[in-house]
Amino acid sequence: MSPALAVGVDVGGTRIKAGLVDEQGRIVHGIRRDTPDRTTLPQVVEAAVVDVVTELLGHTVAGDGVAGVGIGVAGFVAADRGTVVFAPHLSWRDEPLRDTLRARLGLPVVVDNDANAAAWAEHRFGAGRGESHLLLVALGTGIGGALVVRGALERGRHGLAGEFGHMVVVPDGRPCECGRRGCWEQYASGSVLRRDALALLESGSEEAAALLRRLGGRADLLQGEDVTRAARAGDPAAVGLVAEVGRWLGTGLADVVAALDPGTVVVGGGASEAGELLLAPARQALAAHLPGVGHRPLPEVRAAELGVRAGVVGAADLARRG
Repeated sequence: MSPALAVGVDVGGTRIKAGLVDEQGRIVHGIRRDTPDRTTLPQVVEAAVVDVVTELLGHTVAGDGVAGVGIGVAGFVAADRGTVVFAPHLSWRDEPLRDTLRARLGLPVVVDNDANAAAWAEHRFGAGRGESHLLLVALGTGIGGALVVRGALERGRHGLAGEFGHMVVVPDGRPCECGRRGCWEQYASGSVLRRDALALLESGSEEAAALLRRLGGRADLLQGEDVTRAARAGDPAAVGLVAEVGRWLGTGLADVVAALDPGTVVVGGGASEAGELLLAPARQALAAHLPGVGHRPLPEVRAAELGVRAGVVGAADLARRG
């Protein structure tokens, strides 16, 4: 009998999330840590991953086997599912992550893009169950993307498919950490919520003051999820900020949907916690910008069901499958 548990690790530019996951996609024990500063050596982040996996293994009981460790990375992962080619929000460049971690942990390790892991989780256990052509867009530090076609992840010829976040939507627009300008993730992501909220707070307007009070008066501690929570609580300024990200989300989706023709779009990542405050303006912008509207079906646009757990659950399930 194969082991029932697998470890999933979601390595983002801001946080590392990890968990012991069972065969039904349930996290039986989870850990969350801040990601070490992105300017540090690759070994520093690798050591942090080893630490969280080792801690999780300490929560297994005698007789529990662990099938393997799945790592979802916010970056380009080569077709060998072992080498991190480029991680814009980390310091990994052509990093042989699978072999390094396998040697340190003594367990089978698979590495995949974090959005691939999240898409797989939603396909298996969440909002994409039963959908043959699923597009996932994950709004976190940046934008991750992934595609499931006929029940399998479509990774592309070189393993690099789905990097929609670095599609240019505004020529010569805002600078991006990938080195280009005007990338989609500079207009629609959790980081954008934080940046735009800080800009609003600096304006000193009445609505900015009300938002700051709701946030506890500490602008220096502001995160994107704080803006999302404030929007859900009805703060007008936060609602407006989330809606603007939603409009940019839909604008970019129009190009991706035109190219790939998915049946369902699942929106995940921390910003998706805003629900319809984000998705309603996204649907409107998608319909406004999609070529051939009225002569082609619009895909369903749904919030991810697994939320911020998706990367961990998907990475673990991919590890179980080898």
